[in-house]
Amino acid sequence: MSGDGEHWDVIVVGAGIAGLSLAGELAASARVLVLEREAQSAYHASGRSAAVSVEPFSTDPVYALTRATTPFLERPPPDFSEHSLVSPRGFLVLARPGEEAGIDRFLGAWSARCPAIRELGEAEARQRVPVLRPGAAVRFALDPAAVALDTHGMLQGWTRRLRAGGGCLVTGAEVTSVLRRDGRFEVRWQQGAARAPVLVNAAGAWASAFAALAGATAIRLVPHRRSAAIIAPPAGHDVSGWPMVVPVAEDFYFKPEGGRLMLSPADQTPSEPMDAWPEDLDLAAAVERAEAVAELGVRRFESTWAGLRTFAPDRQLVLGWDPILPGFYWCAGQGGAGFQSSAGAARWCAAELGVGAAPAGLEDDGFDAARVRPDRFA
Repeated sequence: MSGDGEHWDVIVVGAGIAGLSLAGELAASARVLVLEREAQSAYHASGRSAAVSVEPFSTDPVYALTRATTPFLERPPPDFSEHSLVSPRGFLVLARPGEEAGIDRFLGAWSARCPAIRELGEAEARQRVPVLRPGAAVRFALDPAAVALDTHGMLQGWTRRLRAGGGCLVTGAEVTSVLRRDGRFEVRWQQGAARAPVLVNAAGAWASAFAALAGATAIRLVPHRRSAAIIAPPAGHDVSGWPMVVPVAEDFYFKPEGGRLMLSPADQTPSEPMDAWPEDLDLAAAVERAEAVAELGVRRFESTWAGLRTFAPDRQLVLGWDPILPGFYWCAGQGGAGFQSSAGAARWCAAELGVGAAPAGLEDDGFDAARVRPDRFA
C-alpha cells in the first residue's frame, strides 16, 4: 500500500518509536497511515538510542509512563514478541571527590520510589566494575532495576501491530503541505496525498517545523545532539554483566553493548533538526573523564555516531490535542526517554484519541496530564 489518495482515520507523521508505538496501539481499532520522511523508519533518534530504561533522573510523567511500560516489555503479548524485550543491566551512579552531596540528592529523590536503590561501598562497586580506579570516586549508589532494552524488537513489534491492523507505513514521504478543510486534513508529500480527520505530530526533531507547516501552536522544541562511540572492552575483562556507569554530574557514561562498551560524553548541545554527527572534541572529553575514574584502556573508536534528543522548554513531554488546530495531536518531546516510556505513552495517547483505556495507576505514580498537554504553551 502507498497511502496515496486514500482516506484514513489517523495519519501519523514520524516513524520513530513515538509514532510507531502510537500507530501500533491505534491500528486494532482505526485505519492508520504512518508517513516517514527518511528512507527507513527509526533512522534518527530511535535508531541511535542508548537502549537502557532507567527510572531515576526522569521527570514525573516519564517515570509514571516508564512504570506502565516495563511490565509490557517484560512479558509482551505473543503477537508482539516471542521473548522478553528487557534484560538485566543495572545503573551505577558515582561521585568523584567534591561531588559527594550528589549521592545524597540522588538517594533522597529516588529511594522512596525505587526501593531497590542502595548506596555501595567502593569495594562492592569495584566488584561490579573491576576497572574502577581506587579513590577516583568516593561514593556510589546502585539501581539494580535498570534494564537493557531490545529496541529493534520493540520497533518490529509495533510495526507488526500496525500492519496486522491494516495500517500502512510509507517511508521516503516528507510532508510538503497540510490543508485542513471540511473537518479533515489533506496531507501531501512528493509521491502522493492522503486524508484523515486526525493528524498526529510524532516528527521528533522536526516536530516544531511540522507544527508550523500545519498551522498548529508554535512550541519551541529543541533537538540536542548526543554523541557516542563503541570501544573495545578492557583487556582481560568480560563486560557483559557490568552496570551502566554514570557520575552524578552526568558528564559521561559507559555501558556494555554487544560484548563491547558504549562510551558517551552525555553531551546535550542544541542543534537544528538534521542527520547529526559526533564532534571529535566531545568524544575526546568522554575518554578523558571516563579514564579518570576507570582503566578502560581506550586506544581507538570502533564506531562513532550522534543522535538528537528533543526537549520542550520545560523538559516535559508534549502529549495531547493542539489548543488552536482541531484534530491535530502532539506526541513529541520525549528527550531520550521514548523507548522506556513507549507502551505507556502509546496507551495513554490512544485513549485520548478514543481507542482503548489509559494505563491504570498513572496518577499514583505522579502522572499529571496538565504537565504534558500542549495547551500549557498556548
